[in-house]
Amino acid sequence: MAIKRGSKVDSSFSASSMTDLMFLLLIFMIIATTLINPNAVKLMLPKSANQLKDKAITTVSIQDAGGGNYRYYVELENVGSRQGIERALKARLEGQEEPTISLHADKSVEWDEIVQVMNIAKDNGYKLIAATQP
Repeated sequence: MAIKRGSKVDSSFSASSMTDLMFLLLIFMIIATTLINPNAVKLMLPKSANQLKDKAITTVSIQDAGGGNYRYYVELENVGSRQGIERALKARLEGQEEPTISLHADKSVEWDEIVQVMNIAKDNGYKLIAATQP
């Protein structure tokens, strides 16, 4: 007669709760990273009390390089000049219904430069938003 043990220890492991947790963490990270809009061009934006929450299709940045020289960027691409801005915007915004541009300019950039970019937007029928710090 064989003697049987009364309590058996189950050696299997259920990973379903661990996969649920990893799935939730993955969803959180995907949502959190899509909400962050990285702006690799470091600019000191002017301050403003009024904030407009409009979604821009692309960004134009003007960085003061010192000595009256400026660097022009469309998104993160250095386009070199105001003519480069116009070429890059035409390529990016071709076929868009209401093309909207967010203009990021250093505090120290002269108004002439900002107005020139505004004229590019107006001449091509783009809507322009000036980016500021709250």
